[in-house]
Formats: sequence, C-alpha cells, structure tokens
Amino acid sequence: MTEHVTHVTHPLVQHKLSLMRKTDTSTGEFRQLLREISQLLAYEITRELPMTTKRIDTPLEAMDAPALAGKKLALVSILRAGNGLLDGILELIPSARVGFVGLYRNEETLEPVEYYFKVPTELSERLVIAVDPMLATGNSSVAAIQKLKDAGATNIRFMCLLAAPEGIARMKEAHPDVPIVTAAIDSHLNENGYIVPGLGDAGDRMFGTK
Repeated sequence: MTEHVTHVTHPLVQHKLSLMRKTDTSTGEFRQLLREISQLLAYEITRELPMTTKRIDTPLEAMDAPALAGKKLALVSILRAGNGLLDGILELIPSARVGFVGLYRNEETLEPVEYYFKVPTELSERLVIAVDPMLATGNSSVAAIQKLKDAGATNIRFMCLLAAPEGIARMKEAHPDVPIVTAAIDSHLNENGYIVPGLGDAGDRMFGTK
C-alpha cells in the first residue's frame, strides 16, 4: 500500500455504514454490521499480502497453487472498541495471531492512558494490522502504534471505520509509514473530541453501555 489513507467507497461498505450511523439501529444490528464491514475492509487492507506457491493435489492432478507467504499476520485490537472489528477479520483470517492494546481517553485532556498491552511474538517478521473503529483526535492510535513499534513491529497498517481529518493529520505526522484504511472521512471533531457527523461512541453502541 502506497497511499497514506485509503477511503473504501465500495457500495456495500457505505450502505452498511449508513445503517450503523442511524440512532435507532439496535446494539445487535450494530455489532453485526460492524463485523460485516470489517471483513470488507480486511479485503482491501490485505490486498498486497506476499504470496508463494505450494504443491498440492487436486482431484484431477497435482499443481503449484498460490498460498500466503511468511509468518502469519498479527491483528491488534485497540481496546475496547477494536474488538468489534477484530471479530469480523478473524472469521476471514482465522489463523492470524492476535494482540491487544488497552487504552482509554482522558475526557479532560483527550490524551490516552494505557492499562494493558499483550501482543504476539516476532512482530518484526509479521504484517501487523491495528484496528479501532474511530480515528478521532488520533492520540490513542498514535500511542498504540508507537507501542507496537517499540515491540518490534516494522510493517504496520491501521484499519478504522470512521476517521476525522484531525486524526488523519495526527497519524501522518507521527507515523507517516503506517497506511490507514477507513470506510469514511467525516467532517470534523466537536469540542468534546467526537467525530461529526459520526455515529456516537462506537464502544457504547457495540456493547450496549452508556
């Protein structure tokens, strides 16, 4: 991937996202839609995975068949809302290794506070896909990516559902080597650091909390 930001405009992605934005979409429907969108975004973000060939037997003859090369990729959920994207991608790539970065946003300073970090081994040899539905101020995402780099990751991509221009700029400034794949680039952040028009708090809507 060469572009810093890839905006996935596929009709199915955009239709499902519109359903998620609606205030009357139930928690169950929200989770299901997020799972479906995550698989469509995963298709885009894994488009350039390295390939090799393996000798296999078909019912008719042997052949050199295409297969993924290298170590299994690592999916890293930025807790808690990242788990909504993680579940869908794992259905598509069940062999992926999984890690977690626990961050919450201080509502006064809007700065991230870390409370958990657990990731797979040998990150330097894996493609690492960090996932979080919202790229708002970018502070939490920037901090999570830095933690992954400190743990050895060198090939990182970031997947989100919604991105604000402020968050994109923050990520590009801090991690210009990390491509972003998103379903939407919204207008701006409000005074509380929420994406507008957005869809509210993704974690609350996903888990039915306030």
